[in-house]
Amino acid sequence: MKILTIDTSSNCSSVALSDGASLLGECILGEDRCNSGRLPDSISKLLAAAGLTPDGLDAFAVSLGPGSFTGVRVGIATVKGLAIATGKPVVGFSSLAMLAMNLPFSSAQIAPMFDARKSEVYAALYRCGSLPEALSPDAVLPPARFLAGIDRPTLFVGDGALRYRDLIRSTLGELALFPPWHADLPRASAGAVIALDAALKGNFRHLAQLNPTYLRASEAELAKRRRETV
Repeated sequence: MKILTIDTSSNCSSVALSDGASLLGECILGEDRCNSGRLPDSISKLLAAAGLTPDGLDAFAVSLGPGSFTGVRVGIATVKGLAIATGKPVVGFSSLAMLAMNLPFSSAQIAPMFDARKSEVYAALYRCGSLPEALSPDAVLPPARFLAGIDRPTLFVGDGALRYRDLIRSTLGELALFPPWHADLPRASAGAVIALDAALKGNFRHLAQLNPTYLRASEAELAKRRRETV
């Protein structure tokens, strides 16, 4: 099953092309706020390198967040456009589950963390074998509150873990574990593992239900609410 997987939930966007359990190619755009503008070109080059076109794919997959409000919207809009143009089905998955899949078969539980700004993180706890298993729901909260519920060895991964590493270490001591730096980068290829399992089970999403997972209101929504209460 050939799947094009897109992740734009953070500053480090990526696109992966897979065929079953084989990775045909992956493009990681790195930390750049202009990544959304480079996305179509990256998709075209990845498909061309594999000798494929969008019509030759079996499905599309995309991370739904949580993460960057603008980034998540761009990724979902791109996949919706491709799905409408080709008539192919779509899979959606959690960006935190995708990040946790950077560390499969760890003996410790995994805490993927994205920096949500405003002194908060998007975070959850996962156990990962061949697929991620959520131990807690994806949430947005102050890092100290998230850490308060952890009482066992935990691998912290993601830009949120990097930003709050000192707090994590001072709070949890030897229970806090950190992988090498490469594991902190979100990878669309990790999302492709989740997408393949969902696709083989027929767990596709209707395009009308392919919506971002924001977990909190955007600045525009908060401003609107403030105006309405004046």
